[in-house]
Amino acid sequence: MAEPARKLPTFDELYAEILALPEGVTGEILGPGWLRTMGRPSTRHSRAAWKLRRGLGGSDILDGGRGWWFEVEPEVEFADKLYVPDIAGWQVAEEPDFLDENPITVVPDWACEILSRSTQARDRAVKLPTYAAAGVKHVWIVDPAARSVEVYACTPQGALLIDSALDDARKVLAPFPHEIDLGSFWRRERATSVPAR
Repeated sequence: MAEPARKLPTFDELYAEILALPEGVTGEILGPGWLRTMGRPSTRHSRAAWKLRRGLGGSDILDGGRGWWFEVEPEVEFADKLYVPDIAGWQVAEEPDFLDENPITVVPDWACEILSRSTQARDRAVKLPTYAAAGVKHVWIVDPAARSVEVYACTPQGALLIDSALDDARKVLAPFPHEIDLGSFWRRERATSVPAR
């Protein structure tokens, strides 16, 4: 006789596990019954997120800009999934009321994933298609090691790469109307001194 199919934990059961995680550990529900936990990001990753957030200041209501509200590492629910994008943005005129929800159930207009060795495969293969299917309009994939930004427009057919930028480029990248200095995102490598002979 065949074994009965194992019942997958529900979203609420998995979310209860996330709430019980120790400080400094984040959890995501990547699909039915699929919980992923992550420790604190690397310094390179954190610095890129912080500098990227500052680079969007012209659009950020919180920093005196116009049109967008940004949150760093918010918990956002997508039907039966819970993702923690590195940065998410909503096109709004003022601070939105839905920020009092946790997790946030309003789909962001823009999401940004900053790649690390441990997350890059799932960020591209799992999260990017979910963002597109859920109605996120644009997604950035930022790779601090490669010093690159990929810009995806999300359509009913999926996420389509529409732009990219490298290194120290200064460029307007959708969906934001102002030029962004990519060079400010990356860690400056220290010059190694050569001993005098």
